Amino acid sequence: MTTPDWVQDAIFYQIYPDRFAKGKKLPDIGFEPWDSTPTTHGFKGGDLYGAAEKLDYLKELGITAIYFNPVFASASNHRYHTYDYYNVDKLLGGNDALKKFLDKAHRRDIRVILDGVFNHASRGIWQFHHVLETGAASPYKDWFFFDEDRLHHRKNWGAYPSQHEQEAIHREGSLKAIGYQGWWNLPALPKFNTNTPAVREFLFEVAEYWIEFGIDGWRLDVPGDINDDSFWQEFRRRVRAINPQAYIVGEIWHEAQRWLQGDQFDAIMNYLVTAAAIGFFGGQRVNMDEVNKCGGLQHRVHPGMRAYDFANELDRLFNLYSPEITRAQLNLLDSHDMPRFLSCTNGDKDSLKLAWLFMFTIPGAPCIYYGDEIGMDGGHDPYCRKAFLWDEDQWDHELLCYVKSCIQLRKQQTALRRGEYKRIHADGDVMVFARAHKETTITVAFNVGTEERSFELAFNKKPKVLFGSPVISGNKVTIPPRSGVVLK
Repeated sequence: MTTPDWVQDAIFYQIYPDRFAKGKKLPDIGFEPWDSTPTTHGFKGGDLYGAAEKLDYLKELGITAIYFNPVFASASNHRYHTYDYYNVDKLLGGNDALKKFLDKAHRRDIRVILDGVFNHASRGIWQFHHVLETGAASPYKDWFFFDEDRLHHRKNWGAYPSQHEQEAIHREGSLKAIGYQGWWNLPALPKFNTNTPAVREFLFEVAEYWIEFGIDGWRLDVPGDINDDSFWQEFRRRVRAINPQAYIVGEIWHEAQRWLQGDQFDAIMNYLVTAAAIGFFGGQRVNMDEVNKCGGLQHRVHPGMRAYDFANELDRLFNLYSPEITRAQLNLLDSHDMPRFLSCTNGDKDSLKLAWLFMFTIPGAPCIYYGDEIGMDGGHDPYCRKAFLWDEDQWDHELLCYVKSCIQLRKQQTALRRGEYKRIHADGDVMVFARAHKETTITVAFNVGTEERSFELAFNKKPKVLFGSPVISGNKVTIPPRSGVVLK
């Protein structure tokens, strides 16, 4: 077993720290109103003390693992602009708040993984600032990619580019236009030079530090942008030497065989399954204008996908990697990087329910994006990053009860977490598969159509209904419209 054993049984919950919960310990120093429309640069003031106060809510929901978006010191609400890798942002409560969160989470048997942004830093990081001040004399000049003319003061830096420099970036790239290579040519994000031994060691030591601090793994931000297998192989060796059960999951939006050979990542964020689920369960309700705002989903979501094509895509995806890696994939319906599922499907809650039942019955660890469980919607960034609605009068309690029932179903049935996947039937609006573990076989069926549909299922005795409201007559199973059933 090369993947952490616990991940197969995990129910993840993704938290965007600035938007989840505001604690009582830290002062309000001028944050945006909690319930106001989210903005690209504004802060709502959510913190880790507040998140810790909501752990009982998450435990009652059924959550066993948390994935935090970045928490380290940063001048952005999403905190992908890291300037201090050894300190949790003071607006989140600092290192003390994370330690208290970890202690409280672990006492509730909830694991915690952090977002690691290792391919780029921010222009506020000390080593980058040092070079801007001293040029070629700086011992950090090889930490990033710099233009020689700027290093030797023959031209001025463009760290905060003018309109003219912005236009030059678009024409010729950031290295030539402003004097250093930005990640995706973004001036705020100088790209690390991971060919430099000191940079590699710095990043490996950061990874080790937080594992020793008590986190349970890393979600890696755009790790493919460090195009070096040896870097990630060493990263894995260093992390797993401290915690052999640490989970390492990469943000890869496409097939990832290169990184999933057992020597780099345990899994990826399974956006290919996400795209297929939107197309099949959303059907003709899919809002392609909204979906296409997310570059990672463009050309991958096919509205009105039929059961046969959906089943074929699942067969392909579930056979890309070894079974243990497939069972460790991080399965999700949406995230901070795409519109929420409800917005992708024009607010259709039946589509969301179908997709939830699917996500909680397939191989891989399901992950709920904060607020989806109470019916939060939101288009592409920044609207998918609303503040959590803690006024329970605004919750969709039917959705909340539904997702809780899906979570409990998965927890109660080992076959849904660890069983072999097998396609049974796929035609028109109906798709059926089985999960088999030891002597137990569980059948999961979906009808995405607007009329009841039937299929034949061979069994020796009438199966037990675990979920849904099918009509079973002999070997014939009839499913109500826009619903799913689970049989044992």
